[in-house]
Amino acid sequence: MFSLSRKLLLICFASLFLGAVAPACIAAEHLSLRICADPDNLPYSDRTLHGFDNHIAELLARDIGRKPVFVWARSRRGFLREQFNKGACDMLMGVPEGLKHVRTTRPYYRSSYVFVTRSREHLDITGFDDPALNHKRIGLQILESDFSPPSLPLIRNGHTAQLVGYESFGKDAGNIVRAVADKEIGVAVIWGPLAGYYAHQQSVPLSLTVVSPAVDRSGVPFIFDMAAAVHSDDAELASQLNQAIVRDESKIDAILRAYHVPQLPLANPGGAL
Repeated sequence: MFSLSRKLLLICFASLFLGAVAPACIAAEHLSLRICADPDNLPYSDRTLHGFDNHIAELLARDIGRKPVFVWARSRRGFLREQFNKGACDMLMGVPEGLKHVRTTRPYYRSSYVFVTRSREHLDITGFDDPALNHKRIGLQILESDFSPPSLPLIRNGHTAQLVGYESFGKDAGNIVRAVADKEIGVAVIWGPLAGYYAHQQSVPLSLTVVSPAVDRSGVPFIFDMAAAVHSDDAELASQLNQAIVRDESKIDAILRAYHVPQLPLANPGGAL
């Protein structure tokens, strides 16, 4: 039996001899869903499709009757302007809900920056002003040559000289977690999904504690509702994805749990459809 895509290819081929483009050929152009993804950014995505956002994107695409096609692009500064907003793809996974210059879907998970420590030390860090941080080397992710946002309260609390920077992308992204396990640093403050993924791979037990407060007094948040993004004028695709996220909620949750993503209750679980 012919698949739908095979039938459409035959129709399109036949239409070449009729001197006209069949309506089915026009429809065929819209069967795929182009998804921009980083080719080397686990646990989120990679070229072998082993990231959790790869799996969730494939799930959502198929739910709405589209074929997922990944367009590989580095998730670096200028990506939205130079790639996504110039039409390189239709959808982007893993963006904060409400991100400017795109239309975001309802969130499919909520996570936080976390303190990563060795479980046997029982540090139980409660916030950026916790005395347990004193005199310890503190690992932070480097984002485009700058320390990640948790550096703000750490510096304000007098920990500047203790900060150690680690790569956020690619094959070295897990080094910051390994450094905690190997006692190269005493604690790390990391975005939750990366922390959970690499902590599970260590030979010693590590503890992940949600940072506090959730929003720095300067207004910088440390907890985010994460969504997919489409182009600002593509309300139809956003609506389709919103409905798919609702239908596939349990499957999405299973994927996130398999990758040990620390999850918090969504701020607005109802969201817009």
